[in-house]
Amino acid sequence: MYIWQHSAWPHFRWDEVALKGRLEVVRLLQGRLLGRSEAVPLRADLEVEMDALIQNAIRTSEIEGEHLDVGSVRSSVARQLGLDRAGLAGQPTPQSEALVALLLEATHKPDEPLSPERLCQWQSLLFPQGPGWLAHVRVGDLRGEQPMQVVSGRVDRPRVHFKAPPREGLEAELSAFVDWFNRPPAGLDPLLRAGIAHLWLITLHPFDDGNGRVARAVTDRALAQSERRSVRFYSLSAAIMAQRQAYYDNLERTQRGDLDITEWLAWFLDTLEMALQQALARVDRVLVKARFWQRHATTVLTERQLKVLNRLLDKAGEEFEQGINARQYRSLAKVSKATATRDLTDMLDKGCLSRLPGGGRSTRYAIALDLTDKRPEAE
Repeated sequence: MYIWQHSAWPHFRWDEVALKGRLEVVRLLQGRLLGRSEAVPLRADLEVEMDALIQNAIRTSEIEGEHLDVGSVRSSVARQLGLDRAGLAGQPTPQSEALVALLLEATHKPDEPLSPERLCQWQSLLFPQGPGWLAHVRVGDLRGEQPMQVVSGRVDRPRVHFKAPPREGLEAELSAFVDWFNRPPAGLDPLLRAGIAHLWLITLHPFDDGNGRVARAVTDRALAQSERRSVRFYSLSAAIMAQRQAYYDNLERTQRGDLDITEWLAWFLDTLEMALQQALARVDRVLVKARFWQRHATTVLTERQLKVLNRLLDKAGEEFEQGINARQYRSLAKVSKATATRDLTDMLDKGCLSRLPGGGRSTRYAIALDLTDKRPEAE
């Protein structure tokens, strides 16, 4: 029996006492992130938002098994935030442009009410060039009459993880969700509202495809409303992707259970805590970048050296988490082997890079951090 088949659906219930400690931890981290972000210079503030938005776009797609080009996403984010795209690798694609536009609309206009039409429009943004080879997918409209199931395994022996509510009555179900979202019950904790919204919408499964990404966008809007901030410094999707299987397992258990969703909300708050912790590290990284360029404000560097140093400082796609070697520098800067060696040696001499343990062909370099660039201690 699925959760939507209970007679009291969708009147969820939960144990507020069991969730109290988690709610307090998340609120503490929200306050800490707000305080830390206020120390970030305005320009760096946009860099933090850019980093979080890149993560959100890449990870919300990866959860569904779709892999976007990091460079294209970074260029789309920079363009739509009005940031300088000089030195950025990759060009925006229709897909990256549309997805970034969706994520920005979800959070930058938090006070605009939801509607079934808006949700359909968001779903259409996931398919900017139409359904493509997924010819059965309805774009910008609710799913068709065929039963909707989430399955895995072999074609001849499929495992059914979830069966969505019938198509008949879906319009009324979606309208009920939208009305609840726009006018939540008095006294409902806004963080719990975000977790409930995610579960409710993804259980309705209103579209042929794109349900998870739309549900996560709605969740981001609920969180933006709860914080009264349109600027996003954290990515819930990145935290979900870090434990993707647990995400699906918790959804399946909840959707096969009764209307007590305490376990789901506990998992949701734990994941939100992880996202906030990741955001604190991201803000610290941006502060490190700001201090690095303050220290090297008068250091003479070529345009290609600036490009590589910024990529090492950003780490938005984790391309150079283990540092960079001469071969990777040649590929990124599009220079010869001799020029790459000369550039790396020059940055090493100027204190921009430090040599990591190892030598010979395996020599790798990382950003040289000053003692003042250390991450702030836990408060």
